[in-house]
Amino acid sequence: MKKLKERWGIDSNFQIIVILVVFAVTGSTASVIGKPILSYLNINPETFSAFGYWTLRIILLFIVYQFMLVGFGWLFGQYKFFWNFEKKMLRRIGFKRFLN
Repeated sequence: MKKLKERWGIDSNFQIIVILVVFAVTGSTASVIGKPILSYLNINPETFSAFGYWTLRIILLFIVYQFMLVGFGWLFGQYKFFWNFEKKMLRRIGFKRFLN
């Protein structure tokens, strides 16, 4: 736990628990929300190929996850941690110029 607290720059074990809960809630919620969004847009394996459907679903989940992570982080009082986490992750995948 000590290494994790140092790496994430947090002080207490309670913060670790809250952060892990936010990751779990965000992942589950993004997964649940993705299917109705695609259904509303009439995107399903019958209208697209299975490969196309799952590619679009993963892209959609990724986008929804990014917004929800910061939102749930704010709700759980960890906005600063998740905003910094989000910026770091987006820089790593090539969105550096948009974050400056």
